[in-house]
Formats: sequence, C-alpha cells, structure tokens
Amino acid sequence: MNKSVTDIESLRIVSPPVTLREMALERLRRAIITGLFPPGQRLVERTLCDQLGVSRSVIREVIRHLQAEGLVDVAKQGPVVASMDWHGARQIYDIRAALESSAVADCARVATQAIKDQLRAVLDELDQNSLNNDPPTVLDVTTRFYEIIFAAAGHDIAWEIVSRLNSRVSRLRVMTLSTANRSISGPARLREIFNAIDRNDPDAGAKACRAHIAEAAQIAERLLQKEA
Repeated sequence: MNKSVTDIESLRIVSPPVTLREMALERLRRAIITGLFPPGQRLVERTLCDQLGVSRSVIREVIRHLQAEGLVDVAKQGPVVASMDWHGARQIYDIRAALESSAVADCARVATQAIKDQLRAVLDELDQNSLNNDPPTVLDVTTRFYEIIFAAAGHDIAWEIVSRLNSRVSRLRVMTLSTANRSISGPARLREIFNAIDRNDPDAGAKACRAHIAEAAQIAERLLQKEA
C-alpha cells in the first residue's frame, strides 16, 4: 500500500533530542557565567562527574569546548575557571560596539512592523524578568533581542562572531547586572535602541547602542580594576 507524503513526512525529526554532552555543556557553562563556579576555581573531573551525573569522557569534551570559548584555562593543577581582566574585556566591548551599532543601524533602515513587534515582545519579557531578578533568563532574552536585530539587518557573519564571544559577553553582563540600578538602566538602554528602530532612525539607533555598551564598559572596568 502506498504511503502518503504526509505519512512519510511525519517521520522527520524536527527538533533533534539534546544529547547528554550538550546538556552537561550548557549546565557547566551557565554555572561559570552566573558565578556559581568563580574565576580560579579548579574543575575536578571526578567532582564534576558526580555533580552532573555524566562520565569522565563527557566532562573532558565539555571542558575542551569551554576552553575554546574562553571560559576555562588549563593550569598546572588542571582546568580552572578562567579569570577576567580589563584588557580582555575592553576588547570585547570594542568589538560589540562596532558590530552591534552597525547591525542596529541597518536593522532600523529595513525594520518592518513584524520585526518591531518581535522586538517589542522580547523587551516586555525582559522587563518582567528584570523585575523578578532572574539573571539567567535576562541573559537569554537579551541574546534573543540582538539575534533578531542581526538577522533583520542581514549581518549573518557578524552574528557568528558575536555568538563565539557570547559566553564571555554573558559573564560581563552578569557582573554588571549585579551593580546598583543596572538591572533597571540596562533594559532602559535597550528600550532606547528599540525606540530608534521603531522610528526607522539608524543614526539614533547606532548612537543609543554605543551609549549602552559604553555604560556597561565603564561599570565592568571599575569592577575588574577593583578585583585586580
């Protein structure tokens, strides 16, 4: 008996299942980004196996991946959570300022009502999570905000670069969010970026973006210099 096209298509896996390695990678990455594992902490394989419930081979793969992301260093005593300094952070903020302001400007030039509606919905979600003091979700929502902007602007290669830096960017965001009023001023700055996009004003959008990043950089510099 012939099977219909619908029957055959129903076999397709639309969303592949998340592997154990991917789950372990995401959880350890999140633990480092949010400060549960602070800079300098040793990452002992046996302990991580017990904490995450996975094998040593999985832990080793995850650590290699996080080392490539800049979240882990390998010292004499083994892998440790990478420390952050202002020299490295400043370069990240400079890259962000260049790529994000350009993407915001181009997004503002072409943004349709559908794009504006998506951004508005994401910002409403961000406001709610900021009030609830939920940094991990704030990070995810903020990333989605920028992802929409870069996609609308057609800056695919730039987004690849930003994505590679995203783990270190997220660490900096968590650090600055912990300071007084940043959980309020941060979303407010993003709202200024959106307002410019909503008006299809590329110059105002780029300016608001640079101001947002400059403010975050000043906070990060103060905190990192203090730690140093």
